[in-house]
Order: sequence, then structure tokens, then C-alpha cells
Amino acid sequence: MSHEVLLTEGAEGDLEALYDYLAEFDSQESADRVLDRLMAVVESLAEQPERGAHPRELVSLGIREYRQVFFKPYRVIYRMMGERVIIYLIADGRRDMQTLLAGRLLGR
Repeated sequence: MSHEVLLTEGAEGDLEALYDYLAEFDSQESADRVLDRLMAVVESLAEQPERGAHPRELVSLGIREYRQVFFKPYRVIYRMMGERVIIYLIADGRRDMQTLLAGRLLGR
């Protein structure tokens, strides 16, 4: 069964910021490659969204409705809602994920 995969405005902004950063501080080719790989990971969720693990930062708060998949070191945080997969956050996993997740998902 195929799911519809949607990116929130925040996730789209994450991709744009990541692309701009890599293009400026690494290379255009690196930015293109990383964006292509991240989009492949995102699109793969249409077929197997259940495969993602629950983010430990949220599990520790008792929240289990979000999942994550990786393209190391990047984390794609999403939620399944019926036939849809909603992408909420795409970020470098080396960042302060507790703060990022609280701000983006919990409105803190």
C-alpha cells in the first residue's frame, strides 16, 4: 500500500537551509548529492513508513506517535496519519535534537 508523503513548511525550510549551507561551505555537487539522497529517503516512506524507529528524545517523554529514518548524520522525523506520512523535521542528528524536537513538534 502506498502512502502520500508530505513535507511541512518547516521540513521544506530544513532542506533549503541544509542545501544552502552545503553549497556554501562544501560544494554545489555535495549539496546536490545530499539533497538527492535525503529526498530518496523521504520518498521511500511512501512504501514502508512503519520501518522508522521512535526518536528516543520523544520516547523519554512518553510520546510514541513520531518516527524517524536516517541518512547519516541526518534524521528525518515524521508521523503517520492514515494514508499520509507527514515529514516534520529534517536535521543533522549532531544538533541539539531535544530542543529542535520540542520547538518543532511540541511548540515549546
